[in-house]
Amino acid sequence: MVDSGARLRAAAATVPLDRLPERGRIRSAGFVESVTILPAGEAPSFSAVVVSELPGAETGTKAASRRGRIRLVWLGQRKVPGIDAGIRLGFDGMVSQVDGLPTMYNPGYEILSLLENES
Repeated sequence: MVDSGARLRAAAATVPLDRLPERGRIRSAGFVESVTILPAGEAPSFSAVVVSELPGAETGTKAASRRGRIRLVWLGQRKVPGIDAGIRLGFDGMVSQVDGLPTMYNPGYEILSLLENES
């Protein structure tokens, strides 16, 4: 049985991507903007850049400047099933700054939705 109260508490603890702390444990959600797979000659690593809004969903420069961004990195993985550009992803773990970008290593994640192809 799913505890709906636990889901509400988890949702209340979600941190918007444009308000991430410098470091600490967080839960957040966003859209996968891009993924990076390292070449076979390098140590296995798969990363995804997650943004609060996908390009084109913004209206004006203020929205563009507020758009949050985080890099999620799965060490030891060449691919993470289901993680592709365009999906909406919930995730949690420890965030820290790496090269000026909030980064989370080996996060827990949940695929929240897929974008539908427009006809």
